[in-house]
Amino acid sequence: MTFSDGRSGRALDPCGDPKPNEECGVFGVWAPGEDVAKLTYYGLFALQHRGQESAGLAVSNGDRIMVFKDMGLVSQVFDENALNSLTGHLAVGHTRYSTTGASVWKNAQPTYRATGFGGLALAHNGNLTNTDDLVAWLHERDADADVKPKEAMDSTNDTSLITALLATFPTLEEGVRAVLPRLQGAFCLAFMTGRTLYAARDPQGIRPLVLGRLHNGWVIASETAALDIVGAAFIREVEPGEFVIVDEAGLRTERFAQADPKGCLFEYVYLARPDTTIAQRRVYSVRVEIGKTLASEAPVDADLVIPTPESGIPAAIGYAEASGIPYGLGLVKNAYVGRTFIQPSQTIRQLGIRLKLNPIRDAIEGKRLVVVDDSIVRGNTQRALVKMLREAGAAEVHVRISSPPVEWPCFYGIDFASRAELIAPGLSTEEICRSIGADTLGYISLEGLVASTGVPGGRLCRACFDGRYPIPIPAGQAELMHLNAGDRR
Repeated sequence: MTFSDGRSGRALDPCGDPKPNEECGVFGVWAPGEDVAKLTYYGLFALQHRGQESAGLAVSNGDRIMVFKDMGLVSQVFDENALNSLTGHLAVGHTRYSTTGASVWKNAQPTYRATGFGGLALAHNGNLTNTDDLVAWLHERDADADVKPKEAMDSTNDTSLITALLATFPTLEEGVRAVLPRLQGAFCLAFMTGRTLYAARDPQGIRPLVLGRLHNGWVIASETAALDIVGAAFIREVEPGEFVIVDEAGLRTERFAQADPKGCLFEYVYLARPDTTIAQRRVYSVRVEIGKTLASEAPVDADLVIPTPESGIPAAIGYAEASGIPYGLGLVKNAYVGRTFIQPSQTIRQLGIRLKLNPIRDAIEGKRLVVVDDSIVRGNTQRALVKMLREAGAAEVHVRISSPPVEWPCFYGIDFASRAELIAPGLSTEEICRSIGADTLGYISLEGLVASTGVPGGRLCRACFDGRYPIPIPAGQAELMHLNAGDRR
């Protein structure tokens, strides 16, 4: 028994090839005297890139917890009236992209549950891999638990499961000490009772989670950029295997598992904001360095280096700097097109990528282009992009990718498809190049990417590139590992 996959409910890119999406962002604040609802709102705004399907926040005034959540972007879910009604001194917030559990209101977070120790609101970033065992354990502890057998799994998610397990203990801290060591997979948690803020990070630290300081309180966030937005000073990362408690007595921590760091390599490539710092590395600088390495590993004679906005910009700058080829903008991105719940019409679908990107003909006509992008998943986006650039007058189109070929699915919170849906398994670089219609195609090597981050390879999860999973994959997921026979061209 496993939880239902949320991909069926996601909003598709107009050209049918969505970028890899990370599950969600979490934010928590304990700050008496501050407008914690608005702080959380701005924190979630800074984390919007990590999830665009739903948003929510829970606020406590010490006596009661109020939860407000809905489907949509942060700016669509909350307005001034809603935020003004949420008063208190601590809050947790969440912005969601579903990988486990369908994209429906019931699965929006934070989850809330009334327990023997009071109200509990919990927000989760990541994906658990041992839900079968956890569901069985829950039913051992509580035969009436509302996390039901298989027929009801499409209306729940692993966040609800964590919340339900914690609720079976007489105190929250007793529950934390029992439950957290049994969770497997990627999890960053921000949760709260009526008077206390908590946070926890899995022993591998696959997803980022940081601790910040306000003049009169503390902040927990998925990325340092969210600390910057709310004026919190960065203190440090929450350590892998660490449990954090914040209340009127101050901040204290304890360890629930030994740290075995395996931070997600793809955070550096695409997932995190470029103005974020992870493992003491500034993501923007890492991406520029990746571009420099890519230029040395996949050189080409060309007239202009252009990025695929926005994710390809730092690597394209690095490629241009290292290669000596001028850098320029060849594509304009519509800043108002993100994920959408409105299904594109057939006419718009045929236009494909032009809904998001349009070429600057004066900049690219007659030029030999190096087009730098972060990844190739199915190849549909790059195929449409190459065609569009040629139609706009590009003489040559050389595609350069700032990550190695994506060959394996992710079970830790990124919605990479099964191997059967990825373009890279079973095809050579030359075959992929022909498939997308480019003159040449070059990827950075895995070794070059790791070296560019400055993080030792043994402290990184690289499973989507090399198939070496640091945490056991879920039982019953062998079909996602299977490579179907057939022509991907």
